[in-house]
Amino acid sequence: MTDAPKSPSRDPHPTFTDPAAPDGGRRTKAADLPPLRPEDTDGIFSRTYAAPTSSFAAVMFLTGLAALAVVPTLPTAARDLDGVSLFPLVAGCFVAASLLGGVLGGHWADRAGANRPLAAGMVLAVVTLLVSASSTSIWQLAAGRFVDGVAGGMVAVAINTAIGQAYPERLQPRALALMSACWIIPSLVGPPMAGLVAEWWSWRAVFYGLAVLTALPALAVVALLNGRSWKAAPALSEERTPRPALTVAVAVSVGAALGQYGVSGWDTRHLLFAVSGLALMVLFASRLLPAGTWRAAHGLPATVLLRGLSSGVFFTLEAFVPLMLVTDRDVAPVVTGLAFTGAAVAWAASSWVQGRLPERTPRHRLVVVGALVQVVAVVIAAVGSLPGVPAVTAASSMVVAAVGMGLLAPSLTVLSLAHAPAGRQGYASSAMQTNQNLGQILVLGVASAVFNAFLSGGSNDHIGYAAAFGLLLLPGVLAAVLAARARGA
Repeated sequence: MTDAPKSPSRDPHPTFTDPAAPDGGRRTKAADLPPLRPEDTDGIFSRTYAAPTSSFAAVMFLTGLAALAVVPTLPTAARDLDGVSLFPLVAGCFVAASLLGGVLGGHWADRAGANRPLAAGMVLAVVTLLVSASSTSIWQLAAGRFVDGVAGGMVAVAINTAIGQAYPERLQPRALALMSACWIIPSLVGPPMAGLVAEWWSWRAVFYGLAVLTALPALAVVALLNGRSWKAAPALSEERTPRPALTVAVAVSVGAALGQYGVSGWDTRHLLFAVSGLALMVLFASRLLPAGTWRAAHGLPATVLLRGLSSGVFFTLEAFVPLMLVTDRDVAPVVTGLAFTGAAVAWAASSWVQGRLPERTPRHRLVVVGALVQVVAVVIAAVGSLPGVPAVTAASSMVVAAVGMGLLAPSLTVLSLAHAPAGRQGYASSAMQTNQNLGQILVLGVASAVFNAFLSGGSNDHIGYAAAFGLLLLPGVLAAVLAARARGA
């Protein structure tokens, strides 16, 4: 018997902002820092900036590799640890914790500069990889993934702030573009490489190897930041991330973790956990989002809602398909890794295509097309879960879904910036990132509950998978229907 899924969000354009800050996470300006006195012609790889550029790029590459490479190994790890029934918790806690880590990292960076949360996040990432690698139970693995999510959120926000500290404004866009590229590349090579290691050796070797690789840039970054006075002047108290926002982030993260555990069973205890987690998210999540998000109010609220719906479909599909392939179809981990690579290529290709369409092309229509492509992917996955249908059918659904995300994700970003009030683009971006995480957690949780309900009723695994995939039709179709409410001016 198998159970529900995994996978951290794999947006090729991650948002490095503080979701709780009023302006979406203020970025510290280079003017606040001791000047590096570069020549105006210096580039990001010039002598002045070579050290921070190389270190930050290495951090982003290995952070992305660590986040993405473990994806095809987690179903195998859960099976070996006799904890498949708790897989929803392992799957969702990373995303839930990354929200908390982002808020914590932004608050810390505003108070003391980016060097401390960045160094702490990198060291913590190494420790959590070792914790996960040495897991003797599914609970230890879940704890490792949760703390890894906190570390990842801290590093993402701290890197963004550190770029503001290390570079003048004219070089910051180039540095950020490089960081984005360093996140995409691991999605091409990480999953299949990790799958090979897990198949030929052990899933533990993947975690241990990533810990060793991550330790090197972690030490370099700690030494680099401590060796230079790249410390932002603390913001005025009214500009800092308010402490209540940290409380909200903690409540949402804890609620998400409780909910993921709750949907792993159907007894009274699990039901209480699920209800408690849902209550925490309902009470606190709305404070991190624009007013009117849940009712799809025209403009930014609807755009934020669409981001959550579409990300929830993609994340859940990307979680259930590998689990089904490994535990139900006995497909080698390397094959699931190749499916992730194919999805990354498809996402990048469709994103490239949408970026070259005429400027007058209505963005909300691209959202409709992308959502409908996701619906097609869900149907393919459901068909691929049936007995007698080749496993490659289900694997291909990940690639098709990525095509849809490549069309709609950039379009939603453009729409969110267009709807943002003047000077509030950061807030819009942070709201999009926050609801992306919430959408992933909620859709995955509901799909996991449906899956476990069928298994508890004595149904075959393939029926449970088909039911879970069928559920994804609802948010997919809803995104297509509501896309017009995000129409630009």
